[in-house]
Amino acid sequence: MDFFRNIYENFYKTFIYDDRYLYFLEGLKYTLIIAFFSALLGILIGSIVALIRDYYKENKRIKLLKKVADIYVYIVRGTPTLLQLMILYYVVFKSIDIPIVVVGILTFGINSGAYVAEIIRAGFESVGEGQREASRTLGLKYGQMMHYIIFPQAIQKIFPALGNEAITLLKETSIAGYIGIVELIKASDIISSRTYDYFFPLVISALIYLFLTFLMTKIMKVVERRMNKYV
Repeated sequence: MDFFRNIYENFYKTFIYDDRYLYFLEGLKYTLIIAFFSALLGILIGSIVALIRDYYKENKRIKLLKKVADIYVYIVRGTPTLLQLMILYYVVFKSIDIPIVVVGILTFGINSGAYVAEIIRAGFESVGEGQREASRTLGLKYGQMMHYIIFPQAIQKIFPALGNEAITLLKETSIAGYIGIVELIKASDIISSRTYDYFFPLVISALIYLFLTFLMTKIMKVVERRMNKYV
C-alpha cells in the first residue's frame, strides 16, 4: 500500500497540484507547433534543393545554385542541430526582436530541409534513366517530366523516409528548451525544479512523445496504404 500511495503522491504533486499539468499542455502545444511548421519548411527547402541538384544533373546549368545547395546540405548535415539552434538564436537573431518559437521553427526547418533534400534526391534517382530518355524523346520539358513522370513515382518510394524524418524532427524539438522555449522536456524540467523529483515529469514527457510517434506512425501507414491503391 505504501508503494502505491507514494506513486499517487508523486503523480499528484507532479501533474495535479498547483495545476502543473498546464506546463505539459503548454509544452505539448509548442512541440506540435514547432514540429508542424518546421516539417513544412523542411519539405519546401528540401524540395527546392533537390530540384536544383537534379536540374543541374539533367541540363548542366545553374552551376552556382547547385554549388550553394551542395554546401548547404554539407554544412547542415555535418553540424549538430543544437549548435545550429544556438548560432541562430545567439548570433544571427541576437539583435533582432523575433519570437523564440520562430527561431526554433527556422532552425529545425533549415536542418530538416537538408535531410529531406537527400531523401527526395534519392527518390528521383530511383526512377529509371530509361524513363527520362523516353520523356526527352516525347519532347517533354524538364518541368513536365518531373510533374508527370518522375515525381509521381518518386513520392511513393520516399514517403516512408519522409515519415521517419517527421518523427525524428518531432523528437529533435526537445532541444528547443536550450533557448527558453517551453516544450515538453523544458516543461518537465520546470516541474522537477519545484518537486525535486525528475522521475515522474520525465516519464510523463516520455509517454507523451511515445503517443505522438505512435499516432504519426499509424497515420503514415494509412496514407501509404491509400497511395499504394492508386499505383
